[in-house]
Amino acid sequence: MTLLQVENLRVTFPTRQGPSEVVRGVSFTLGRERLGIVGESGSGKSQTGRAILGLTPPPGRATADRLAFDGIDLNRATPRQWRALRGIRMSMVMQDPKFSLNPVMTIGRQLTEAARRTASRGEAKGRAMAMLEAVQIRDPSRVFGAYPHELSGGMGQRAMIAMMLIAEPDLLIADEPTSALDVTVQIEVLRILDRLVQDRGMGLVFISHDLRLVGSFCDRVLVMYAGRVVEELRAAELAQARHPYTQGLLNCLPRIEGGRRPLPVLERDARWAL
Repeated sequence: MTLLQVENLRVTFPTRQGPSEVVRGVSFTLGRERLGIVGESGSGKSQTGRAILGLTPPPGRATADRLAFDGIDLNRATPRQWRALRGIRMSMVMQDPKFSLNPVMTIGRQLTEAARRTASRGEAKGRAMAMLEAVQIRDPSRVFGAYPHELSGGMGQRAMIAMMLIAEPDLLIADEPTSALDVTVQIEVLRILDRLVQDRGMGLVFISHDLRLVGSFCDRVLVMYAGRVVEELRAAELAQARHPYTQGLLNCLPRIEGGRRPLPVLERDARWAL
């Protein structure tokens, strides 16, 4: 079953030199599965995720020939329809919690506010506490009453993940969700995401720089370069990638065995951006 359809997605920002297209003709479909999007910084991964949720910051403009979620035409969605979708059926874990969490509200208030959209007032706090425990926060009561500036980067990231998962959405776009987490917490968060995909049929778009993580966790992979998808393949076949850009990214990964001198450098071809 297709949950999300994206055809010819483009995101453009005005500049002094004229319009700059940062996402160029991205197309893909997503079922009840884990789709990884990889690429360098500036390749358009995050802007693709934001555009799907209608969160392209002004004065940017996102257009698509088709953008549909579970049969709903998002190109024609009204503000009321977006409010009914975002935070309930569609969520996004932003890359940096410092800019995503409300600095003047406690973590608990933000979590219960998100939970209240699908639960009663009495259930909301219990669900919030349970979600904080699920993302491996050792003292959930303290974090529940804390403000974002009182938390470390990794703790803030976990609070953000808890907030986005508390409504158990049908579609989650996770932008570098484990980048600020240590390995043990990263595994637990990935386990939560995997359970939502396997048990509830959630669709997951997993944006990351970590090719090894994407290759082991996701079902399919999109490789982006200069705003375009240059290769799409199954995650299990990532090591057999054919595009020279994907091969270059894989070749730059550190290896434990043997010395590598000189260190490999990714050599770009201008034709990849065409």
